[in-house]
Amino acid sequence: MEHIVIIGNGISGVTVARHIRKLSDKKITIVSTETDYFFSRTALMYIYMGHMKFEHTQPYEPYFWKKNRIELKKGYVKTIESQSKTLHFAEGGTLQYDKLIIATGSKPNKFGWPGQDLNGVQGLYSKQDLDTLEQNAPNNKVCKRAVIVGGGLIGIELAEMLNSRNIPVTFLVRESSFWNGVLPEGESEMINRHIKNHHIDLRLGMNLKEIKADENGHAKSIVITETEEEIECNVVGLTAGVSPNINFIKESNIETNRGILVNRHLETNIKDIFAIGDCAEQREAIGQRRPIEAVWYTGRMMGEALAQTICGNPTEYKPGHWFNSAKFLDIEYQTYGWVFAKPRENEAHFHWKHEDDTKCITVCYDTSNNKFLGINTFGIRMRHEVFDRWLTEERDVDYVINNLPEANFDPEFYTHFEKDILSTYNQSLQTI
Repeated sequence: MEHIVIIGNGISGVTVARHIRKLSDKKITIVSTETDYFFSRTALMYIYMGHMKFEHTQPYEPYFWKKNRIELKKGYVKTIESQSKTLHFAEGGTLQYDKLIIATGSKPNKFGWPGQDLNGVQGLYSKQDLDTLEQNAPNNKVCKRAVIVGGGLIGIELAEMLNSRNIPVTFLVRESSFWNGVLPEGESEMINRHIKNHHIDLRLGMNLKEIKADENGHAKSIVITETEEEIECNVVGLTAGVSPNINFIKESNIETNRGILVNRHLETNIKDIFAIGDCAEQREAIGQRRPIEAVWYTGRMMGEALAQTICGNPTEYKPGHWFNSAKFLDIEYQTYGWVFAKPRENEAHFHWKHEDDTKCITVCYDTSNNKFLGINTFGIRMRHEVFDRWLTEERDVDYVINNLPEANFDPEFYTHFEKDILSTYNQSLQTI
């Protein structure tokens, strides 16, 4: 019986295992060191905030794995010997495979800061990170202040988590405005104000110089590069992005760049070895998508496509139109299609913001033909399937703005803003 071994029990690895089982009787083994069972990584913050318990983040009961004949092995893969199709474990022992799927996800970036490996310095990615944070910052008596370094989505999640326990937070963002490499100016500046309104000490245009230790080897303060200011703290959160977790394959003959290089069938350069999820890097661009996408739903889609290929139905990974969602403290964010921070050639942005400074949209369109290219929404829920259809149908921007009520997904009795958006849009046309 063919043995499929999957390294990693995140959304990508578990999805491919589930779908291979639906399609076949192959032997399946998932290898992981993080947790016994799969859990929803995006829900980690809600455990710390008291909204749920860890067991609530596990979509499948423990009996699920035995019932579906998916073997689980706890271990850290040290090396892959592709010629003999053997995994070697750091703890000792080996495991043979017929086909190998690498789904090891990401790890937090470190940039060689002095003190970055001290106690009290951590990322926020794994279950172990959450456990460490619970020890380092159980309350505002143990943790008098935390400093977060890096202004992406993980950074603002960590800020919200600490803020929920009334722990003072200083937030170092090297850019001149929060996430302004992704968000257009009006949106980024709105989020700046929202962060500050939550009494978070947002420091824009600031970089970490070093982390200083106390006599016990625990972080006691950080120093800011630009001002030489020293800020006392008990916890330092390193949230300056993530990178593929692939150090263990560096000595193998699997080709890598930033991630493990794969084709559209998610095959590596080595026969019978595949890579999916955050650790996979597309050799050839898929539209305007980045070659590595650390997004849960693309990992799921890769798992579904690869299961078909493994089971004899070669299937290309086709992610479709870009979409994503996140939360900036109290403001929900959704994006569909492409809205870049600054309009590119032959592009323009229409921007609307509500007077309460917590709701806005930005619509991107092609100025040569008025074709709708994408939308960002903040504080207004929109339907994914509607925008996905409009992007496929290549609707123009006038159609989209006039039909926004169809896309609205806010609950009943919520205030709707489509009339105000349309009025602002019509006024903008008169000034062009």
